[in-house]
Amino acid sequence: MTFPVVGGNQDTSYEVSNSLNFNNESSPYLELSTGSANERLFTFSVWARRQITDARQCIWSSDNNTNDTGDGSRGGSGVELSFWNDSGGGYIQFGGFGGSFKIRSNGFANDLTAWYHIVGIVDTAQGTTNDRGQLWVNGVKQTDYQSMIGQNTDVKFATNRLGTKSDQANYGDSTNLGSYFDGYISEFYLIDGSSLDATYFGEFNNEGNWIPKDYTGSYGTHGYRLEFKQTGTSQNSSGIGADTSGNDKHFTVNNLAAIDVLTDTPTNIFCTLNPATNSEIGNAPTFQEGNRKITMTNYDVETTFATMGLTRGKWYWEVKGGWKTSNWGLGINKASDMNVGFAVGYFEGGYSFSQNGYKNTKVSGSQVATQIDSGLSDGDIIGYALDLDNGHFNFSQNGTWYNGSATESTTFDTSNHDFTSLDFGDEFVVPCISGFGDSEITTEINWGQPTYTGTDQSDANGYGSFEYAPPSGYYSICTKNLAQFG
Repeated sequence: MTFPVVGGNQDTSYEVSNSLNFNNESSPYLELSTGSANERLFTFSVWARRQITDARQCIWSSDNNTNDTGDGSRGGSGVELSFWNDSGGGYIQFGGFGGSFKIRSNGFANDLTAWYHIVGIVDTAQGTTNDRGQLWVNGVKQTDYQSMIGQNTDVKFATNRLGTKSDQANYGDSTNLGSYFDGYISEFYLIDGSSLDATYFGEFNNEGNWIPKDYTGSYGTHGYRLEFKQTGTSQNSSGIGADTSGNDKHFTVNNLAAIDVLTDTPTNIFCTLNPATNSEIGNAPTFQEGNRKITMTNYDVETTFATMGLTRGKWYWEVKGGWKTSNWGLGINKASDMNVGFAVGYFEGGYSFSQNGYKNTKVSGSQVATQIDSGLSDGDIIGYALDLDNGHFNFSQNGTWYNGSATESTTFDTSNHDFTSLDFGDEFVVPCISGFGDSEITTEINWGQPTYTGTDQSDANGYGSFEYAPPSGYYSICTKNLAQFG
């Protein structure tokens, strides 16, 4: 099964402003004791964008039981929403601890570029067995019922138990539940005491894409809404875990900070690295921070491509590196040459700027490396300005453009570009990063969603956050800009 497309680049009357990035390496989660929520009737709705596919990923859970089985599971009767993995790929699962009930998505959810809208319903009063639990993905009801809960059974949802995390809704927390969530979460609703299908939270637009819709109904006594509009860490209305439903069900924040609040959402998706495209000779790299950060260690050649391709328009992004002594390069390459085990700028159709201060290209079988800088220092931020309309590619170091003005960091000499006469025809061009050497490199790539705190310079459309202002007419790589210019 292929799930309906989420319309990140489609016009919609309702715009989702924020998401929250969960980085598995930091053990992040939010936590709340909700009180006596309805244990037989509730609905939740969440948008999630996963960033790894090789691990069990718990998005949301509620537990009531102190019984730790010791084998990575819990013996209670709470509930959990997760990305699971099987031999054929990853799927979405909604169910109860201890096998009380289980529903799986009809198809795999392996797309790291996509947001998935997930709605779960528990209504144990229903006489029809399969109506007691429901799972919806991108507006479609899922029917892979593994088991189902008994009629009028309590699932022990959100009931406080002392001395445990049981009966607490834990976003991203995976204690004895697999690994911490690695990805983005947006627009989480809990509706206490109601059964509501996916159409209360989303809708199909004229193109047949599933898009978010603002929920305007009641939340019940113990329901809540998390929009992640705040950046503080206090358990109140100013914190990341602030409840905006009016019920004041504010979450405690664990290992999350203001930098983790992003504008990558179901209505405007930003480019990231795509681990599925990595081509390495040697050790595979480590991806962190929602695939915006990559670490390469003891390798020969590694090349990883981005999640979005380009055919026209003017685009800007930044790279911050711990450059050290290894050879590194980031640039662009023809999509037809993806997944080749060599460095960008050294295989056909590639252009790059590397750690050693060289610009590199290989076109029509001829590889050329030209030094334009003496080399980079740790912490340097390199800017990339790609003009596919006119066939130009320019680079900057800490706000100053090579072949540019010495006094004005946002412009460059339009008569003297670093690369000229680029012609990819109708082919997609994809940003990519390569490394080759035997020492460790950690690189942070910012297509408008930085992993580092900066000066928050946006493009002319108000999208993205950069250390240095994008040149005039250049834009961050996100679906809103691609719909307009790409």
